Amino acid sequence: MNVGVIGAGNMGRNHIRVYSELKGVEEIYIFDANLEQTKKMSKFGVNICSSLEELLDKVDCVSICAPTKYHFEIAKKCIEKNIPCLIEKPITLNYEEGKKLLKLDKEKIIKGVGHIERFNPVISEIAKIIEKPLYIELKRRNPGSSRITDVSIIEDLMIHDIDIIFNKLFKNKPYKIEDVMGNSDLCNISISFGDCFVSLSGSRISNKKIRKIYIEEKDKTIEGDFMTQEIFIYKKPSKYLADNSSYKQENIIEKVLTSKIEPLRVELKLFLDCIKKGEEFPISALEGVSNLKICERIRGLLK
Repeated sequence: MNVGVIGAGNMGRNHIRVYSELKGVEEIYIFDANLEQTKKMSKFGVNICSSLEELLDKVDCVSICAPTKYHFEIAKKCIEKNIPCLIEKPITLNYEEGKKLLKLDKEKIIKGVGHIERFNPVISEIAKIIEKPLYIELKRRNPGSSRITDVSIIEDLMIHDIDIIFNKLFKNKPYKIEDVMGNSDLCNISISFGDCFVSLSGSRISNKKIRKIYIEEKDKTIEGDFMTQEIFIYKKPSKYLADNSSYKQENIIEKVLTSKIEPLRVELKLFLDCIKKGEEFPISALEGVSNLKICERIRGLLK
């Protein structure tokens, strides 16, 4: 299978690297308007195209990793040529563009959206562990970067956790946005799902990179780290202090065993497998657009 990668920036470079290591990928074609970016990819044995049209004439499928403001036009051209594509998040620059794209994509040429954390083993394991959460906190913080300039902190970073909450942990559940505070680079969101209170925190001005989830239930507390892919469960013992004894039982801590993987590798392999088998990708274009709708609603409430 010949694969194309459109955009050779930070995310595009990772797509190129992973594709170069996957079985079944015969040739990799890349295009970026910045020729210097594409030259850096020569070590992966790629074919550099001088135009988007040239790339689309040579590939069986593509990853769209260009800046978000170009996603709609690139995806439209893929749809016109019936070339299956995976679009990095956010699927489009805004919700209106997303709706237009869904109308164009009647044959579901867009196979999926690159919400990479959905493939992190921390999420799949926690989804099995949780029962009746009372409080969930997700923190996602990045050191300052000039890499993303066309979307806010909500569409850039927090959209990962919005996708996790609305499509994995509380899919189709009624909710209420309680509070939104912040600006284009720093934001805190409070959402209630019935008896469960959810707090989302994101920053692009942090001095430390953080990707964590914290969950409280009546009988246990769960902590997960997306970067180390570690999960710990904390439980209270039946008795802290035995009668007539100095014996004291500390909290019980369990470490959940996870198979550490590179989520992007899982995502791209599944993307290719879905094309070969004619199966649906787990993260649909509709979900990608729905995530944008929630992002825009939250951004509209920023204080």
